Amino acid sequence: MSVSVRAGTLDRGISVQQRTTQRDSFGQQIIAWSEIKTVYAHIEALTGSERDAAMSISADISHRITVRYDDIWSDPKTVAAYRIVYGTRTFNINAPMNIDEANRLVELLCTEGLTYG
Repeated sequence: MSVSVRAGTLDRGISVQQRTTQRDSFGQQIIAWSEIKTVYAHIEALTGSERDAAMSISADISHRITVRYDDIWSDPKTVAAYRIVYGTRTFNINAPMNIDEANRLVELLCTEGLTYG
């Protein structure tokens, strides 16, 4: 099966961020987020039946974000520690899925809201 995306479908500029730790002026560790990359994506809220299907992965999946494949998406364990920022909204990545293992599109099943600091 060929995976393709129509021009204009990936129409939202998002920031992919990774959690890091830094030290403040007193030497105490603090959590900070650094931008890895800015990419274009398609963001969609899941309907009730899609949410039921996604519950097998995580109970509170609320959005599916589709992006073009890039090397930053190659390791699912690493990707699960990333977050997506779109405007003032923050999405935690629960499951990255390389569609058809074709290295063309990646679906990120996400929950909205900050839960990792």
